Amino acid sequence: MTALLETRDLAKSFGAVTAAADINVKINAGEIVGVIGSNGAGKTTFINMVTGYMKPTSGDILFDGKNIIGRKPREVMRKGMCRSFQVAQLFPELTVLENILIAQAMAESKTLSFFSALHTNKREQNARALLDDYEILEYVDEVVSTLPQGVRKLLDIAMAMISQPKVLLLDEPTSGVAIEDKFDLMTTVMAAVKKSGAAVLFVEHDMDVIARYSTRLLAFYDGRILADGPTKEVLRDENVQTLVIGHHLDMDELEGTANA
Repeated sequence: MTALLETRDLAKSFGAVTAAADINVKINAGEIVGVIGSNGAGKTTFINMVTGYMKPTSGDILFDGKNIIGRKPREVMRKGMCRSFQVAQLFPELTVLENILIAQAMAESKTLSFFSALHTNKREQNARALLDDYEILEYVDEVVSTLPQGVRKLLDIAMAMISQPKVLLLDEPTSGVAIEDKFDLMTTVMAAVKKSGAAVLFVEHDMDVIARYSTRLLAFYDGRILADGPTKEVLRDENVQTLVIGHHLDMDELEGTANA
């Protein structure tokens, strides 16, 4: 079976500084993969390279079996790989519905045109259904700048899913979200994404979130993948605990969180 996303000997250098090296990863359909690593470990560089925001120094990136090196982010998105950002990429002065309508229009055509209608009955119907999937339909007419952080995150992810990607990359989806809301947010996202069958890679610092929602884990250290395997196995790895997490994990507690 051909992997949806595969990197081969992927590397990125900035002068004498190596930001990433020897990254070999295969992501298959439907996988939920967590990505961990301290600041500067290479995880964001990896995400930026596979989504077209940064060109690798060397190596290959295959998506659906085809090399996408040199493709611009929008080209990568149109091929079926989308991402959300740590800071939600939204139009803060517009309403939730207007943000969704713009995203729909951009997904349907390469550019927005002043000569074509943004609002159509079909688009609004689809927008409301999408917002309902992400449990934020009640905010449909609210201006984005007035929304709680968690709702903005959900809206950003919903917009990324409009084009029905095969792979969704999430950059710290619970960052800035209240502790009591993080599990609800991730449960909502995973339920909605599961309906689409998309594979998910999500960068996350919260080990409780990692343990509960990822089935596979990539641990980055010093620009390389230190461990890649089932989440519980990687979290138990002594090198991961020492070099990546920075402390010993109570696995019984984490497993209790994962099974909650």
